This record gives sequence, C-alpha cells and structure tokens, in this order.
Amino acid sequence: MKAIKYILVVTVIALSVYQLITGDTELMPYSMLCLGAMVLVMGLVDLRMDRKGSWYRSLVISLFLFFVSILGFFG
Repeated sequence: MKAIKYILVVTVIALSVYQLITGDTELMPYSMLCLGAMVLVMGLVDLRMDRKGSWYRSLVISLFLFFVSILGFFG
C-alpha cells in the first residue's frame, strides 16, 4: 500500500507542477483521477488501522474527486 500511495503522490505532484508551469489545463481530469485514487488508498490504510471517522471521510472525498474527473473527461 505504501508504494502505491507514494507513486500516486509523485504522479499528482508532477502533473500539478507541469500544469502550473505551462498553464495547460488539459491534464486536469487525470490529476483529479490520481488525487481521488490517492485519497482512496489513504482511506483504505485508515480502515486497516481502525480509524473509524477518517476512512469514511476519505471515501466520500475520493468519490467526489472521481465524479469531478469523470465530468472533466466528458464535459
């Protein structure tokens, strides 16, 4: 799980830095999709550690991010 989380963190940071430098927003849905996956993985880690409130919040946030990224792809 740690490796997946770190790969997603590096991907989100790289996409965000690229978007800030170039001003190009074409990759925004991909960035949001990776961010949603990262929050979902963090929520699953919290669920394994029996942190009752934070995994639920992470699940809701990741579902929202997936919804926004899907709107970005088709909108």
